[in-house]
Amino acid sequence: MQEPGRRRSSATWLALIYGLLVVHASLYPFGPWTWPTGVTPSWLIGLPWPRYWGPFDVWVNVLGYLPMGLLTFAAVVRSGGSRRAGLLLAIAGLSALSYLMESLQYFLPSRAPSLADWLLNSLGALLGGLLGGLLHHFGGLQRWHGWRERWFLQPSEGALALLALWPVGLLFPAPLPLGLGQLLPRLRELSESLLAGTPWEIVSGAEPVVRPLPPGLEAIAIALGLLGPALLALSAARPGWRRVFLVLGALLLGVVGTTWSTVLNFGPQHAWAWLTPATWPGLGLGAALAWLACLLSRRAAAAWGLVVLTALIALVSEAPADPYLAQSLQFWEQGRFINLYGLAQWIGWTWPFAALAWLLWRVAQRDPTR
Repeated sequence: MQEPGRRRSSATWLALIYGLLVVHASLYPFGPWTWPTGVTPSWLIGLPWPRYWGPFDVWVNVLGYLPMGLLTFAAVVRSGGSRRAGLLLAIAGLSALSYLMESLQYFLPSRAPSLADWLLNSLGALLGGLLGGLLHHFGGLQRWHGWRERWFLQPSEGALALLALWPVGLLFPAPLPLGLGQLLPRLRELSESLLAGTPWEIVSGAEPVVRPLPPGLEAIAIALGLLGPALLALSAARPGWRRVFLVLGALLLGVVGTTWSTVLNFGPQHAWAWLTPATWPGLGLGAALAWLACLLSRRAAAAWGLVVLTALIALVSEAPADPYLAQSLQFWEQGRFINLYGLAQWIGWTWPFAALAWLLWRVAQRDPTR
């Protein structure tokens, strides 16, 4: 049995995932890698001061590293480490990570290394680590641990990390509301491009006609998009009345995440445009089934979650992209938001597959509490 101070924490998973997302944002688009013209190896040690930068650059660099500093400190302390070790890793470790990312940008022509970015990232990590220290000093991390123990049984850290990432995945516009997991069409396109000009080239002939899902299937897909995260939460939750509020929380997160995505892509005046005649029945059906699932055991909720997410992936893979999305994406691709936007894209594509892996592991566990 693990000691209380050395229990696995969802903060560890979130810190690792956040770190990967920071690497993605720092090195996107990952090519082409070239040696900078007229630069000697010794000159690469330093970072130049940027010619132009504004308030957006300040906020995005500070706020980008602040949560990671907090999560890193919490991960160290919740895993049994000392406050000093947590602060050292959050401040010095993340500052070193930022310096490495900025130095690697020398080799990406589309990116510009910046001393100001490194200093602002280091400030964000410092503030995050100090915030974590304050929360720990005043019992905030202990209260979070107590809340988690009352609402969830162990092991739950993987499920909590996935639930925290779900609203982030919703920020990238899906082919239909709550329809995450459209990765298979992207893999098919990638395989066709890689095999082009080879003996194994895929000859598809005429372009297939992609039709939107019928309203009934669209409503079912929306229901599955809400039911999947709810079953993930229920597979880790303690039995009792709290499960009802977990389902309500999933519904609210789904609505807020999809609305915010619509605002980012199409403007505040279209915030509720995603609430179509097919959306309301889908949300109602998904919420009703999720509340009925509160009666299931943890293992049964995990097993049904596998079925629901598999069906969701199958339906979403057949849904066409929003015809108005291409114009919106041009704004992102030409602006400074694309590095952050790409994070939501990858989370949205892969989230159901990661949830499937965790649920499959959950079903395979021997659990006396069922």
